[in-house]
Amino acid sequence: MNDLLWWQRGVVYQVYPRSFQDDSGDGLGDLAGITRRLDHLKWLGVDAVWLSPIFRSPMVDHGYDVSDYRDIDPMFGTLADFDRLVARAHGLDLKVILDFVPNHTSDRHPWFQQSRTSRQSPKRDWYLWRDPAPGGGVPNNWISNFGGAAWEWDALSGQYYYHAFHKAQPDVNWRNPEVRREMYDVMRFWFDRGVDGFRIDVLWHFIKDAEFRDNPPNPHWRPGMPPHAAVLQKFSTDQPEMVEIIRELRQVADAYPERVLIGEIYLPIERLVAYYGQDGDGVHLPFNFQLVTLPWDARTIAAAIDRYEAALPAGAWPNWVLGNHDKPRLASRIGPAQARVAAMLLFTLRGTPTIYYGEEIGMHDVEVPAAMRQDPQGRGMPGTGMERDFYRTPMQWSAGARAGFSDADPWLPLADDCTRINVEVQREEPGSLLCLYRDLIRLRRSEAALVGGSFAAVPAENDVLAYFRQAEGQRLLVALNLGPRPAVVACPGIRGTVVLATTPGRGSSKIAAAVPLSAHEGVIVRVEA
Repeated sequence: MNDLLWWQRGVVYQVYPRSFQDDSGDGLGDLAGITRRLDHLKWLGVDAVWLSPIFRSPMVDHGYDVSDYRDIDPMFGTLADFDRLVARAHGLDLKVILDFVPNHTSDRHPWFQQSRTSRQSPKRDWYLWRDPAPGGGVPNNWISNFGGAAWEWDALSGQYYYHAFHKAQPDVNWRNPEVRREMYDVMRFWFDRGVDGFRIDVLWHFIKDAEFRDNPPNPHWRPGMPPHAAVLQKFSTDQPEMVEIIRELRQVADAYPERVLIGEIYLPIERLVAYYGQDGDGVHLPFNFQLVTLPWDARTIAAAIDRYEAALPAGAWPNWVLGNHDKPRLASRIGPAQARVAAMLLFTLRGTPTIYYGEEIGMHDVEVPAAMRQDPQGRGMPGTGMERDFYRTPMQWSAGARAGFSDADPWLPLADDCTRINVEVQREEPGSLLCLYRDLIRLRRSEAALVGGSFAAVPAENDVLAYFRQAEGQRLLVALNLGPRPAVVACPGIRGTVVLATTPGRGSSKIAAAVPLSAHEGVIVRVEA
C-alpha cells in the first residue's frame, strides 16, 4: 500500500461551489465558505477536494463558460481567497483538484471576441468556423447537448461557429497548436499555484472530425429522450487524434510531482479505457460512470465490474463514482436503504472512489419550482430529465436557519427535510449514514486489501453482489444485498468470518461460513480460511 500514490490510496470529494457554504451572505457559496468547511472533509476522512469551476465566467452555464482561465470569478472570491483555501487544505493534508474546462470558452472570452471580428483575425482558427451548407443552413447535422443545432450563425463574420453545449460556449479548435500551448500554460499556472490535479471537463469532445461529416442517426432514439441523443456522436467526439492530446496533457502534469488528471468521459468501457493512453501516458483516471448510469441491479453491476476489470490496460488504476452535479442524486435513484449498500460498494471496489457533496448524509433531489430554475440545459429541454438544478441544491449543515448554508435566502431551495438530514444531526447519531461513510473510509484506509488488494468475484444469485479483496495475507469478503428480501452468501471451505462492518451497524461478531444478509444489507467480513 505504501507504494501507491495519494490519488490511488485516497478518496475524492466533489464540491459544487455555489452550493457548499456561503460566507459572504449573498445566498451563493464561495471560497471562504469552502475553506471554513474543510474541517468537515478532514473529519470525514477524504483525501482530496475537487472544486467544480471557479474561474471568471458570465455564468451562463454556472462556470462551465470561462471568460478568464487565470482568475477567480468574483462570485466565489479572489485569487487570494483561493490561495488561502489551498494553504488551509494542504495544512489539513487535503489535496485540491480544479475543474478545467478547455473544450470551450465563454463567447465573452477575449479569444472569441477577437476571433469573430473577421475571417482574417489571428484568433479565427482558435474556434470552429464553417460556411453554410450548400443551399444554405447549418454546416452539418450535429446537435447541441443543450438542444437544437450545434451551429450558431454569426452575422458579423458571415459563418457559423460550433458549440457542443450552449450557444454562449463556443468550442475551441484543439487541432490548432497555439490553442494547445495556451491551454497547457493555463494548467501550469494553476500547478505553480499549488493545485494537485485537474478534473478535465468533456475530454472526449476535444477533437472533431476534420471533414465535419454528418453524424449517423441513433436507431434507439425515441420521443421524450434528450434531443442530442437523436444522432450518434461518431464524428463530433472521441476522434483518433485524442491519443496525441491526452499524451500531451499527461506530459504537462508529469512535470510536477504527484499531480493527477481525471477525465470526464461518457463512453462505453472499451473506449473509456483508451483514455489511459498507450503504456500509461494518458489521463490517470478516466471517470468510470457505470454506477451512475446502469440500473441498480446486482447481476448487471456484477457483469459491469467484470467487464471493466477485464478491459483495464496493464498497470491502469480503476475508479468508481456514484453521483455528480449532472445526474440525479443517489438517494433519489435507488432509495435511502440502498444508498447505504452503495456506499459500501463504493469504498470496497478496487480503485479510487469519488463522493458528490451531500451523498454522505443522503441528500436527495429537490423539486425546484419552474420560476426558480437556473440551469440553461434544463430550461432548454424541459421534461427530458435534464433539469440539473434538482441535484445542485445547498449543502445541509444543520437544523438551523437555511440549514447553516447561508444567512441569506439560498440561490436554490433547500429540501423540506433538511432539519433532519444534515451534518450536525447525523454526526451525533452512531448509526447515521454520515457515520457509516466515515467508518467505511476509516476501514478502507486501515485495510491494505481494500486499497491495493486484488479483486475476485464470488458466485451469487438474484439480488446479491459478492467479492473478495485480498492483500498481504488478509482476505475480506464483501457481500451486498441489493434487494428487499433476505439472502445468504455461501462460502464453502471457509471456517469462519469476523464482521468488520455492516450497513445497519450490526456490530462486530463471529458468523459461520454462510453469510446471512438482511434486506438492503451489506457486510464486510474478514475471512478465516
